Amino acid sequence: MSPTRRTMLKTVGMLSAAALAGCTTSADSPGSGNDSDGQNGTDGDGNDSGLPGSGDDSGNASGTRPEGTGGPGVLITSTDDAPELPIVPSVELTRDVATEEHPPQLRVTITNESDQSVRLGEGRDVFFEYVADTDRYLTFLPADGEYDAEAGCWRLAEPIMITEEYQTVTIAAGESMEKLVDLYATPGEDACLPVGEFRFETTYAILSESMESEAQATWGFSLSLE
Repeated sequence: MSPTRRTMLKTVGMLSAAALAGCTTSADSPGSGNDSDGQNGTDGDGNDSGLPGSGDDSGNASGTRPEGTGGPGVLITSTDDAPELPIVPSVELTRDVATEEHPPQLRVTITNESDQSVRLGEGRDVFFEYVADTDRYLTFLPADGEYDAEAGCWRLAEPIMITEEYQTVTIAAGESMEKLVDLYATPGEDACLPVGEFRFETTYAILSESMESEAQATWGFSLSLE
C-alpha cells in the first residue's frame, strides 16, 4: 500500500507546514490545545466539536496516534513464523509513536535455541540496522547514532552511508542478543513519517568457523503507521 498524506481539518485559517502527514507538532501548534478559536477540536466556546484531538477522553487523538503527540502511531501487524534455523528472531515496540523528542523505536531480539554457539551474518542486517522496507519509504537505524533529521519529522536529510565489510555476531548456546533500532523516513519524500502498511525483511545466515554459509532463511514483519 502506497503511503498517503495525512489530512487535517481546520475550521479557520490555513494549514501550517507542521500539519504535513506524519509530522509532529510543537506544544503551541494548531491542535495542541493552547488555542481557543476552534482549532483544537472545540467550537470556540470550549465545547467538543468532534474533530480529532477534541479531548474525547479516549486517550487517542486519531486511530493509533496517542493524544498530544501529533506523530503517527505504530503497530506491528504481523510477524513471520520462526525460520528453520537454530535461532529465533523477534521484534517488539519500545516507542510506538513519533514525538518531538524521539522517533518510533523497536527492539530486535535473537535467541539461540541450540546447545552450541551460533555465528550469524550479516551482523547489522540480522538486527534490521540500516534495513529499509520493501518499498524504501522507511528505514531502521541504530538507536545510539546521531542522524541529520528534523526533530518531530524524522525524515532523513541525506542518505546514510555505511561500510561494506561483512560483519558477524556470535550468540552463545541458550543466550539472546538484542538491539534497539529507530524508525526514520528515507530522504526525498515531501512528507515526514508516511502512513500506511510497510513490510521489512532480512536474511539470517548461519556461518561456519571458516565463514561459509551453512544455512540461511529470510524473516520479517509488517508495520502499520496511522
